[in-house]
Amino acid sequence: MQNEQEVKGQPIPGWITFLLAASCGIIVANLYYAQTLVGPISAATGLSSAAAGLIVTITQIGYVLGLLFIVPLSDIIENRRLAVVSLIVVVIALVAATFVHHAALFLTASFFIGLGSVVAQILVPYATYLASEEQRGRVVGNVMSGLLLGIMFSRPLASFTASFWGWRSVFAISAVLIAVLSVLLSRILPKRMPSRAMNYGELTLSLVTLFKQTPVLRRRAFYQASLFGAFSLFWTAVPLHLADEFGLSQQGIAWFALAGVGGAVAAPIAGRLADKGWTRRLTGLAMVLATLSFLLAFLLQGHSRAVLLLLVLAAITLDMAVSGNLVLGQRAIYSLGNEARGRLNGLFMSIFFMGGAIGSSLGGWSYAHGGWSFTSLIGTVLPLLALLYFFTEKKSGVNNI
Repeated sequence: MQNEQEVKGQPIPGWITFLLAASCGIIVANLYYAQTLVGPISAATGLSSAAAGLIVTITQIGYVLGLLFIVPLSDIIENRRLAVVSLIVVVIALVAATFVHHAALFLTASFFIGLGSVVAQILVPYATYLASEEQRGRVVGNVMSGLLLGIMFSRPLASFTASFWGWRSVFAISAVLIAVLSVLLSRILPKRMPSRAMNYGELTLSLVTLFKQTPVLRRRAFYQASLFGAFSLFWTAVPLHLADEFGLSQQGIAWFALAGVGGAVAAPIAGRLADKGWTRRLTGLAMVLATLSFLLAFLLQGHSRAVLLLLVLAAITLDMAVSGNLVLGQRAIYSLGNEARGRLNGLFMSIFFMGGAIGSSLGGWSYAHGGWSFTSLIGTVLPLLALLYFFTEKKSGVNNI
């Protein structure tokens, strides 16, 4: 077996970079397929409309637990084996989601889909390990681009596929893709056995210490949790709203979700402007933009074409706020220059995915009990809370990175 010293820093071929980027996109997409399918899935499994948000929430809870308790294993267990075993869990869960008809069984499968999909957060630092110093930034950028593309296109792809072959086909096709991917990764990727500086217990306990001793992490995680909670609430409830209010089919919902992808243009722009010292201003702007997006959605009444177009605009600006703020948060975490950078990133992501789980749960519940107006009102409050906390930044003495 190649050890860490033998492999680290060698130039990585372009086709392996492409494989890692594609892998991250295909894997992370599993977290988002169900967001535009909550209506047909809840109807098929007997889940009430109030509990429909659990379909997304349970997946995100599994992902959070994986970030906290599986990703740290990459510091003490051979990485390729850990990735492949986790992908096998995803395949089994996807097959189960394809065939089960009971709500409890589907939610259980969703949990394990989220739990195993943390492989994406193992492969990103794995790419940095494989790359030489000269190409590391480019490699990481390419791999992260694949991951972001998976997030952006998962919702419209799920809706388009479901419109032709039904929602179960989405999970069946993904199971095949992940199975092929696990075989490719097991045969192509070099082994990486990390230097074991601490045991698993010490590794997980260190997360608590890092959280207590890193105020930048706590602040940036809360910002992103609030915005991602609003994002998840929106994309859990809006497919139901589009079907009920505008009579859109799965194809129509897919086109709506595809239009929302335009908001991802904010991510690279935010990164470049943050390098010029605009982090604090852009953070405040992201929160204001998210608040205004939901305020617009709250004010929109009726089912005319103009209202639908304005709702598309709200989706785009909300996606811009969330994707832009994510880049700002990750940049702040990476700029800490700590040897625990991987664990800090894992904590950051697990906290903001908790916000996403809460938001998706609130989305189904609020839509069932108060309709779109109640849902968009809650969505307005979430980024507003982050904005109020943001105003305390200077008083807290936390350096803006």
